[in-house]
Amino acid sequence: MNRATGLKVRIVPCLDVRDGRVVKGTRFANLRDAGDPVEAAARYAMEGADEIVYLDVSATPEGRSAVREVVERTARSLFVPLTVGGGVRGAADAERLLRSGADRISVNSAAVVRPELVDELARAFGSQCVVLAVDALRARTSWTVWTEAGRRDAGRDALAWAREGADRGAGEILLTSIDRDGTGRGYDLELLEEVVAAVNVPVIASGGVGSYAHMLEGARGGAAALLVAGTFHRGELTIRGAKEALARAGVPVRTAA
Repeated sequence: MNRATGLKVRIVPCLDVRDGRVVKGTRFANLRDAGDPVEAAARYAMEGADEIVYLDVSATPEGRSAVREVVERTARSLFVPLTVGGGVRGAADAERLLRSGADRISVNSAAVVRPELVDELARAFGSQCVVLAVDALRARTSWTVWTEAGRRDAGRDALAWAREGADRGAGEILLTSIDRDGTGRGYDLELLEEVVAAVNVPVIASGGVGSYAHMLEGARGGAAALLVAGTFHRGELTIRGAKEALARAGVPVRTAA
């Protein structure tokens, strides 16, 4: 079993959405069109995804919440949990997304500005519904938190912020290495292992998968879930292939009934 959680490791495709389309770039920049989110989510669910993460990457910079219409259409096509993030500033924003079909809410920028948001969401909806997204950029021997889809240095230590978020009630940490995002070089294992050791909640590893070996490294690094975007979108890796590779290596994964 996963040493951090004792649970089977989840495979989680991520849909970064801008203007109603899936996009993918490198280190949060040079975003390219990667298809329709509703179609992609339905395909991944059919292929055996354990969960779908939908992040509206333009919501916070544009000062709005995630587009409900796309969330509703996406949720209707799924039979797996859907986590939605983008522009959530309060319980009312979160409730709208939950009513639109989201199972969990991801918060990032607004929580860094006002950490009490995590407490409020956990009290209102339960910790199991709250995912704290931490976008981390290496700064010599540590990592700093960046917000607004990687546009702003928040001036906070990533490990300390992940620990605080968990203490405030976040039920899971979605940890993205900006340095590795879209590079195909694998997860930042040092970052992953330090955050796993620092928090008492499951950690989703994100940023850099280029092979099934990288996913195995993430699982062995303590990740409860492995998030993949570009290599799934381009068909270079598949959910089935990932689960088969992990199972062969002795990592417990959920298989189709």
